[in-house]
Amino acid sequence: MKTMSMAMALLSVVCLAVLVALAVACEDEEEEAPAPTGTPAPTPTGTAMPAAEVPGITDTEIILGADCPLSGALGAFYATIPQATGAYFNYINETQGGVCGRDIVYKVEDNNDDPAKGVEAVRKLVEKDKVFAIVGSLGDSPHPAVWEYLNEKGVPDILCSAGSHMFGADPEGHPWTVQMIPSFRIEGKFFGQYISENLPGKKVAVLYSNIISGIDELEGVKDGLNPDKNEIVSEQSFELTDVSISSQVTNMKKSGAEVVVVNASPGFSAQAIEQADRLGWEVDWFISYVSSDETMFLFVSPELMEGAISFQALKPAAWTDDPAVAEHYRLMDEYGGPQPTNFTVYAQTLAEVAVEALSRSCDNLTREGLMDALESIKDFHSDLFLDEVNVSFSSTDHGALQTGRMLRAVVEDGKGRWEYFGPLYEFEEEDQE
Repeated sequence: MKTMSMAMALLSVVCLAVLVALAVACEDEEEEAPAPTGTPAPTPTGTAMPAAEVPGITDTEIILGADCPLSGALGAFYATIPQATGAYFNYINETQGGVCGRDIVYKVEDNNDDPAKGVEAVRKLVEKDKVFAIVGSLGDSPHPAVWEYLNEKGVPDILCSAGSHMFGADPEGHPWTVQMIPSFRIEGKFFGQYISENLPGKKVAVLYSNIISGIDELEGVKDGLNPDKNEIVSEQSFELTDVSISSQVTNMKKSGAEVVVVNASPGFSAQAIEQADRLGWEVDWFISYVSSDETMFLFVSPELMEGAISFQALKPAAWTDDPAVAEHYRLMDEYGGPQPTNFTVYAQTLAEVAVEALSRSCDNLTREGLMDALESIKDFHSDLFLDEVNVSFSSTDHGALQTGRMLRAVVEDGKGRWEYFGPLYEFEEEDQE
């Protein structure tokens, strides 16, 4: 995947000969220390080496890019993710001198959650802006087209915030793509397991977006449920362009479902819960981690949310007494970030992993070197992860967050919050087969 061409091999031999001659001529001079290859924590250091002919690498900068929904309905929720990632890069630039002696430049283009606009945005980043890598692209609608283009071009497509299982599970067919968020198939399986273990006998409905990631959630629920304990009685899909999902909620109620798993953005999740209340339908709600933010309590009254279950692997932004979360607030405030939420906490962890990978590639600052460095990361722990959560990569595993715990919506003094409970759920490698 990352072998050098014959021309590069010959060039290396010539360069080596020159270096040997210089070393003999200057043998009395102090030998320069090798560039660091990184540490378990995201502490970027390194001496700037002369820029090779690598796109996005100059003597002073490492240029990264991403396509994300910055406008439209999803932009209201998700634009803060690239903003927070960029703020963390600003922090690294100002306090650590960047990575490998170079400032990180982060260029973000609006994909408006549209496949055509996503491809247009990424083509601009790769072909005009000449970015070194795409880091943290966001959106399950645009990314299927984007990842094909990036893998054909041999451009690192790392730590993408797209939930389809395929983005982290196909390193052989798409070796340049690495996924950051948990896949929805993983989440769906965890939900299914929990339902069969704790709510046996109850009928299940699944409400999901009619795109690959939503179908993954449905398949995950089916994988996780014990068919001897629970039956899926309704499968309801919706289009991301739909204005209302009231008919889908009505169909689920008519099916006799007592448990509903929802794969949807916060807006659709809120709409489903409110419509069920209007119908007088009381069910156990399982809503995707993309809706496990405190902002959900602004869209749905805490009383309606009470008891809803979600899934996460991060410390919530509401844990302001936690030192790592308090530091996150400081970084967002001082380095141009947005108001902290669970989304921005996630964004900082994404940036930390990116910085760790870059810091490990200082001695081979090429696209191939970056992928090698990323795949070398084992048991990386951010202070913003739950204590028992780490991420690891390899040439056969391109998924980052594959563990987590359940969250439950609780109400105190009329205010809602998310509270962790239960054991750690871990995705096994053999489940990807």
